Parts: sequence; C-alpha cells; structure tokens
Amino acid sequence: MKRLNKSALSHKKEFNVQYDTVSHNNLAPKDNISYVRGPAEPPLVHSTVPQLLQNSVSQYGLKDALIFPNHRLNYCDFDRAVDELALGFLAIGLDKGDRLGIWSPNRLEWVLTQFATARIGVVLVNINPAYQLLELEYSLNQVGCKALVLAKSFKSSEYLQMIRKLAPELENCCRGELNAAKLPDLRHVIVMDEAENFNGFWSFDYIVSLGGPAEKLRLLEIEGELSPDDEINIQFTSGTTGQPKGATLSHYNIVNNAHLVTDKIKLTDSDRLAIPVPLYHCFGMVMAVLGAVSKGATMVFPGEAFDAKQTLDVVAREKCTALYGVPTMFVAMLQELEATPRDMTSLRTGIMAGTLCPVEVMKKVNTQMNMREVTICYGMTETAPVSFQSFVDDPVDKRCETVGRIHPHLEAKIVDEHDEIVSVGTAGELCTRGYSIMKGYWNDIKRTNDTIKDGWMHTGDLAVFDQDGYCTITGRLKDMIIRGGENIYPREIEDFLFSHPKVREVQVFGVPDERMGEEVCAWVVPISGVHIKQEELTQFCKGEIAHFKIPRYFKFVQELPMTITGKPQKFIMRDRMIEALNTKIPHG
Repeated sequence: MKRLNKSALSHKKEFNVQYDTVSHNNLAPKDNISYVRGPAEPPLVHSTVPQLLQNSVSQYGLKDALIFPNHRLNYCDFDRAVDELALGFLAIGLDKGDRLGIWSPNRLEWVLTQFATARIGVVLVNINPAYQLLELEYSLNQVGCKALVLAKSFKSSEYLQMIRKLAPELENCCRGELNAAKLPDLRHVIVMDEAENFNGFWSFDYIVSLGGPAEKLRLLEIEGELSPDDEINIQFTSGTTGQPKGATLSHYNIVNNAHLVTDKIKLTDSDRLAIPVPLYHCFGMVMAVLGAVSKGATMVFPGEAFDAKQTLDVVAREKCTALYGVPTMFVAMLQELEATPRDMTSLRTGIMAGTLCPVEVMKKVNTQMNMREVTICYGMTETAPVSFQSFVDDPVDKRCETVGRIHPHLEAKIVDEHDEIVSVGTAGELCTRGYSIMKGYWNDIKRTNDTIKDGWMHTGDLAVFDQDGYCTITGRLKDMIIRGGENIYPREIEDFLFSHPKVREVQVFGVPDERMGEEVCAWVVPISGVHIKQEELTQFCKGEIAHFKIPRYFKFVQELPMTITGKPQKFIMRDRMIEALNTKIPHG
C-alpha cells in the first residue's frame, strides 16, 4: 500500500537541493546594528514528516537507513515497520491530535514510534529518560497523554516499577482501559521487550500485529488530513518557575530545520551518521534522525546511551562519515582514542552543540578524529532547534569562540532591557524570528506570550554579534546551568529542595567544571537549630528529580548574601564557591 502522494512528489527535488554558494558577507550586520537575516535559499518545503520519509524511500529504498546493535533496516524495511506500527496505534484507538509519550533510551522502537505517530497525526511527547516519578507525572498530565510507550528499564531507572507506582490500577484493568487517579488521561501503556501482554499493559510487538483492513483505510484517510502546520511534537524544557514547559513544534518547524542543519555539513545519501546523542532531545530526534532522512543518509546508533568506547568501535566498524555530540562526549572519545587507537579515517564532518568547545579539543577532533568539517550549532528547543551554525570552512577560533552565523530563513537581533536593538559588539538579549519558532507552550498561553513577542522568540541568552555576523553567547539572563549539554534551571531544583522539612532557604547555581562545563551547586540555610548533612539531601533527591539536576556540591550557611531589597546575590555565592573549590573557569 505504498503511496507517494502529489504533495510529496512536488517537494522531491527541493529536499535534495543544497546551496553551498551563500556569500558570507551577506550574513553580516548592516549599519553597525545588531540585526542579521539569513539567506532565502534553499527554499523552505511545505511538507510533513511522513512525506519526508516517503521521499527518501522512493529514492533510496534499498540503502541502509537504521543500524542499531541488534537491528539493521534499509529504507523500505524502515517504512514498512513504521506503517505496521501506525496501523497498530489506530487499532487501539489512537487518532489524529492525541498525545503519546515515549520514555526510553535510544532504541529502534523510539525511531519507529517517532515516525508512526507522525504518520497518523498523533503528537509525540518526548520524555527525558532520566525523569523520575514527579517529573513523569507532571509531563503526562500537563499535555494529557492518552498513551505511553516505555522501555522496561534504563540504567538504574526501573520504568515499569515507576509507572506501576503512579498507576497501580494497571494491575487490575484490561488493556486500553486504564483509569488511573494520578494519570486521568492515560489509557494505554505499551512496553518494549515484552513477548506477551500482561495485566493492563500492551506489548510493543503485539501492537505491531493489530492492524487490519479497517485501519489501512483509515490510514489513507488520515494521509489527506495531515498539514505541515499541524503540531506533531512536544518537548519539555525546564522553566524558571519550577515546572517544565511543553514546547510544541509542527511538521514545518522540524522538517525544515533538519534539512537546513544537514545542508550546512553537506550531508548526502552516501554519508553514514553516528548518533550517540539522546533521541528525546532535538539534537537526536531533529538534527540527527530527521536530518539524515532528509538526505537519505544512514543512521548508526552505537547503543542506548553514550559510551565512548562503544561509539568509537561502531564508527570504525561501520565506517561512519559523520558524528554528533556535545563537547564532553568528544573529550571522552579523545581520551579513549588515545588509550586505544582506532581507524577514524572514514570520518569527515559532524556537529558539536550544547556548549562551547575548547580550542584544543576542537583541534584534536579535527586531526585525531579526522573531522575537519565539524560545525558548531546554537539554538533551543523552542526554535526547533537551530538558529546559528558555523560553516565547515570557518576558522577553528570562530568554531570555538562563537556559535557561527544566522541560519537561512531566520532573523536575529540583540536587544537591551528596553527591547531596543544594540550596536554591533554590544551585549544584550538574543532574539530570533522565522519559520522555526514553536507554536507555543502546550496549554500555557501566559508563558508563551512572555517568551514570544511580536513573533520574536526571546531566548534569555546574552549574546554579541561581531562585524561579520558571528554570534558569541556571553551569559544567561535566567541563570541557566549547562551541565554536559543538559540545560538545568535552578528554580526547579530550589523548589524541590525547599520541600525538605529541614531546609529554610536554598539557592542553586552553576560552578565551572573542566569535564562537564558546569556542575550544580546549592547553598542551603537549615531550619534554626537543625543540622543537615549533604548525604541526606542527596538521598532526598534520588528517585525524585533527574540525576543530572542533583547538586554535586552543597554548602550549608547561616544566611545568604542579599541585596538591600532582599534579593539573593548568586554571583557572590558563585565567586565564593569557586574560591573554596579552587576551580578555574575553563578558557576557549
């Protein structure tokens, strides 16, 4: 029942046109004003995620599409597996507009679910594999997930045990008829790895077998109902108010961003892209998976989560030509490569994102890993995600000290506290506008309006443009901590720690760390007359908030440094903590 509809055919050529002749001078600010506009080529495509896949299947059907440790699918196999899963989802009652959460590390089922939900217009809700009970409960309820696909476990997280704790009703209900007090919208729980169904759970393999003639007819009907402007993905990004926000993205947002990001690294159908970054994040789901599909490239997943040895082994064995990662991943791979050399000559390009890369690390990646065309990206979940990216031929210092230049079809400006555009070389808040801006935060008009004003996305990042249009991120308006590529907002952790009965006041901030970029630090004022130990608060956090949010350092004080108006002075705390830890801020 393969179908390549007219809409997909009309975009077939557009998806495979790359424009490598953009004049760098055209990306520079004009008249010394911190405003830049990206080129108008290549043209944006008005297409859906299913149409993106159909296009590559029609051209590269017998080529490798997905390589996992225990699975290898060509594009035709991939497409067939997506349709089977989509039919199964329809058979259990999922329909266009419903929300389905996925809670899993990098697995084949994750990618199949990503495309199967898009195939029937179900909104995929990405749930961080590190989330614990409180975060899972909030995420599922905030967007009203009707279904949840999950792995049995990952690392120390026992997902099945956690969902049973949140929804004990699963033990005594029929499949598809869950009615849980704590998760009122959830009806279906679909478990990977289960050979048979049990209690209120569906097994993933069984879902794949459920589709019949009625579902095939419905699939054809839905195909005509899908629009590129439909919301198709919700990704949670932490908020300073203490609760994650569901950034809602459309087909149009993510299909085009994926296409343009991979244009910059000159990815083609002859490339093999290694993907050790997590799928739940835009880096994995959009920049990697959709980016590779847009070019007919092969996606190679070394494992469920990043492991330096495993990644390098797979890169060498599969002769990967491209590799994605955050700088801390590349540092770990360089150390592993030094200990055990491997043949990296197949590598050519890749992307580093998440935080700036030290110059010496970039030089080693260029030479020891043969990635001379690696680029740097900057963006945020709310912008689908990339807004700035370096060129493959940019000098090393520009790829380390800046985040590159503006992407096609986007505008960016830097403004002061009065929302006035500043002059080139002056720091201010970075704002972006264009096709990639999210549709909004799910079910949160206020925070959407606070973030998007007159079409401009206010990033909360402090930045500077130079005369050539290179953007340097200089700080964060909202004290965001970036630990190993994970964005962490102190307010969320502060609110949780404040719930401990012995805590009177708490402030959370980041301190520099050579390996992770930043580590989380908490200054705590105990209740008068009460003694707290660090181990007590660490244990309090475990199983309740994601491991990367748990402070590495605690300092117990009698009072916090405050302004005359009673506002905590985090910069003083940070400086004192740095001095106490004898930590130096990494340069480069």
